[in-house]
This record gives sequence, structure tokens and C-alpha cells, in this order.
Amino acid sequence: MSSKTMLAVVKPEAKSGADLRQVPVPTYGPNDVLVKVKVAAVCGTDLHIYDWDQWAQNRIKPPLVPGHEFCGNVAAVGENVTSVKEGDFVSAEMHVACGKCFQCRTGDAHVCQFVKIIGIDSDGAFAEYVVIPESNIWKIDPSIPADYAAVLDPLGNAVHTVLAGDIVGCSIAIIGCGPIGLFAIAVARAVGASTVFAIELNEHRRKLAKAMKADFVLDPTKDDVKKIVQENTNGGGVDVVAEMSGNGNAIRMGFDLLRFGGRVSLLGTPTKPVELNVADGIIFKGATVQGIHGRRMYKTWYQMTELLKHGRLEISPAITDRIAMKDFDKGMERLKTGEASKILLYPNGVK
Repeated sequence: MSSKTMLAVVKPEAKSGADLRQVPVPTYGPNDVLVKVKVAAVCGTDLHIYDWDQWAQNRIKPPLVPGHEFCGNVAAVGENVTSVKEGDFVSAEMHVACGKCFQCRTGDAHVCQFVKIIGIDSDGAFAEYVVIPESNIWKIDPSIPADYAAVLDPLGNAVHTVLAGDIVGCSIAIIGCGPIGLFAIAVARAVGASTVFAIELNEHRRKLAKAMKADFVLDPTKDDVKKIVQENTNGGGVDVVAEMSGNGNAIRMGFDLLRFGGRVSLLGTPTKPVELNVADGIIFKGATVQGIHGRRMYKTWYQMTELLKHGRLEISPAITDRIAMKDFDKGMERLKTGEASKILLYPNGVK
């Protein structure tokens, strides 16, 4: 590699916005992999960082290169690295677990108490190069398109949520059709769900949910969601609720739509405490309630890779924008309109 500097999106200080700068190419250690970024993807978390909201103020320590969704090719490897070589097509699990806590040592590293996230706690992938520990690198089958490989992180959230219990032959209500909710529609379809209800307030997202081939796309402000669900589930309610919005009203609606003995998988994160009728919604229904965080390491990665490799997942409608990394600010403004879903960034221009 000839150049010692690279183009990167930098959060330079504790205020809103971000800069495009030339910065040093990151150094890598003996157990690290240096990846030349091909495509990166924007997450809602990146917008929080950009806007410098309360969450960002409490978590982020500038200067920081954000970005935790990407794919690229190995540019160099540390002397101890054996699983990948220069030129390999890769992505990465950006949650770096400690490997030592109770959760890590008992198969639950995805909820490691001491996890560090690349792109949040250390420099990430909104740059020409990013450094990843070998333990977190994920080699990608060349048959998987780069645009899909760049969104394995949020796709993994969807796979984890949908596959967290029985789903084959089951009806599912997916509440909230942001990118992960849209991906969940594709996953549910791919693995044999019987009926997919997509519930979303935003008109643009509802259009995308239809493009993702949900059986029913419902607006809770206009449609009688419970009536429609019951009419199409033999009056019992859905087998599975995948709650992706984190909205209190949506969470309550999910429990109301659930059949007795059904499963609720909660991925959306509320910004404040949610009041819920636990007796009617959970106890008397005998409901199974799951908190879903991140992706199972690395079971989820194997699952989604195989689904993609064999053409089972069609997620292209959820990718609405492709822009050059130099136009990062425009991408942020586009995300704020509510009309964009997944935005892809290309360090060397749109390809």
C-alpha cells in the first residue's frame, strides 16, 4: 500500500455534524486485519452520532471515525493471522466481545457485558481502510453481492429476531419497517413463515414493505390492525411478533395481536420506560418474551450467509440510496426525511 493517508468521515469534536478529512491509514497489530473498504452502510446510530443527541453525548468520545456496517477486501494482515489473506472479500462482526465474562464463556457473547463496538467505541468503516481483529473478521462467499455484504450487521439483527423461535408455518407481525424490519420480512418469507403482517406508520416504508412482499401492509392510524390480523389467523392472533420500532404504543399493540402461547421478540429500543399490562399481555397469554440484541456469535452469521449464498433473501428494495462517501452529509439529510431506508456509501465514488 503506497499511501499513508486516507479519506475518512470524522466526528472531530463534541457537536453536531462531521467532517471529511485526510487522516493516517490506521496501524494494525499482529492479530489484526486491515481491510480496504468497498461499501459501507449508514445506520440510525450514525445519525445519532451526526446529530450529537443525548445518547451520543453520553457514549461517543471524539475524535471518531464512525461506521459499523461494511464490506471490503483484505489489504494486509498481522503476523499471527491465519484465517484470511490479502485480497479476501470480508465483512466483520463489529461487536468485539471481551471473551472473559460469564456471557462470553457460556455461549452468549452477543450480550457481553464489556463489549466494545467498532465505529462507536473505536474508529470504524466510514473510511478507505478499517482495522478489524481477526476474531471478528467474516470471510464472504464471492457469490454474495457487495451491496448485500455491506449490510450483514443489520441483516443479522433481522435473522436473529425472526429465527429466535419457531417460524416455519407461523404467522408473524413485524412492527416497524425501518431497514431491519424490512430485512425481517425477507427473512420470514425465506424460512417459511405462513403469513407476514408488516405494520408501519411511514408511507414510504409501507411502500418498501410491499416491495419486500409482505402479505399485509398495515397503517395503524387508518387500518383496524387487530381485526385484519384476527381475520387472517383464524381469530387467534399471530404466532410471532417481531417488534422493531421501540415505540411504546407499538409494543403494547404487539402483545395485543399475539395469540395465546405465542412469542414476542423485542429488538426495537424504547427511549423511555414503557407501561404494559403484564397480566393480560404476558402472564394470562402464556407468552414467551425475548430481548434481542445484536447477532449471535457466530451462529447468526452462518445462517444469513447461507441464505444469501443460495439466493433465498431478496433485500434489494430496502437499499434506497447509493452515494459517494464524500457526500456523507447529503446522506444524513436524506435519512432525516424519512424517505430513505438503507443508504450505502462508496469510499471511491458510487459503483
